[in-house]
Amino acid sequence: MTDIDKRREQLETRLAELEAKLRGIEQELDQPMPKDDEDRATEREGDEVMESIGRGGLHEIQMIRAALDRIDKGTYGICANCEEPISEERLDLVPHTPLCRNCAR
Repeated sequence: MTDIDKRREQLETRLAELEAKLRGIEQELDQPMPKDDEDRATEREGDEVMESIGRGGLHEIQMIRAALDRIDKGTYGICANCEEPISEERLDLVPHTPLCRNCAR
């Protein structure tokens, strides 16, 4: 298995995890609200937190899909800004990043 195949597998695994997590959040948010005012307020706070987590997950999903597209196009690992190679260390930490360390600053 080549390095790019490993990256693709890593990205696809993370994508599946995020999609499953978002489905769980959607199911939780679809639950009916409690009738008690105090419980309803607590539930709303929890919903806001879950929605925030969901938005973060959606953003990461978009980034992963874009990275998979770059793999397909043969541009994965090349900075979208300066067109220099992105270090393996950075890709290990943030495999969906489109930017090298310098351009991400």
